[in-house]
Amino acid sequence: MDLLRSLPLGLYLEQPQTWLHKIDPRVKFAWLMSFLTSYVLANNNWRVLLVVILIIATLIARIPRRVWQQQMGWLLMLSFFVLAIAAISPDGLGVDYQSRLPANEQILTQQAFSNNIQEPPAEKKAYSYVLFHKGPVKVTRYSLSLAVRLSTLIFTVIYSTNLYLLTTAPEEITSGIESLMQPLRRFKLPVTEIALTLTLSLRFIPLVLEEVQNLFRSVMTRAINWKKLGLKGAFKVWMTVAERLLENLLLRADQMANAMMVRGFTSPNEHRVQWHDLRLKGRDWLAIATLILFWGIRLAIGTQA
Repeated sequence: MDLLRSLPLGLYLEQPQTWLHKIDPRVKFAWLMSFLTSYVLANNNWRVLLVVILIIATLIARIPRRVWQQQMGWLLMLSFFVLAIAAISPDGLGVDYQSRLPANEQILTQQAFSNNIQEPPAEKKAYSYVLFHKGPVKVTRYSLSLAVRLSTLIFTVIYSTNLYLLTTAPEEITSGIESLMQPLRRFKLPVTEIALTLTLSLRFIPLVLEEVQNLFRSVMTRAINWKKLGLKGAFKVWMTVAERLLENLLLRADQMANAMMVRGFTSPNEHRVQWHDLRLKGRDWLAIATLILFWGIRLAIGTQA
């Protein structure tokens, strides 16, 4: 089991360099925040559109299939399960009757127009709150709407963040965030310290996965008979593994801190490192223009009914 290859969550893809890699980290951060905030008070059409945009962006960027296949596959499967379970779950409204007026005014207008032209009764489309009901399975308009909201939220939040980390180096992320946080220096906030801490935390993610992988391999090589151990014995083994994992992570953190002190990094303000040269280029301005169009569409058609 190789967690660094089979589950590369939060890891940076160094090769190949796609067009997403070449966009300024500040612009990509603005896009990430747009995906995470435009979801608020949006209708289901917009939420589904966000999922489609993320999938299309991944395919157009030509990210290797081995990288996104498992991540996107597991997320789509999880989102589908959430969609199915939430759709057939009780909606909590306790509605046993049909509403007098439909939620969509266009349906009411069409019905009034059809009455004026004396449409035959057999061709009229009646509004129904219950979309599907067969045996114990019952899908209502509210439960389906809630299911779409939950499933798309899970996919959008997780995959948009992972795509950002996949195409942006930790140094670029911290440089972009530090550049965006420059106005906060007027309030005497430690912007450089925050950026350095963020860099170290992002660099620490592969070390955590490596330690988890090594501990799992050590348990597997010992060929433990879990049936003989029983529930209590298995719990003690995994508690020992968790304790060892915490001990190894603290040791790694101490080694990293000592290495920085030896190299003279006692204060970020005295030992500043230029991580990345931040310059907006033609592709960045195109991404900004597309972001403005993105928000224009969101404000026009993305309001929740």
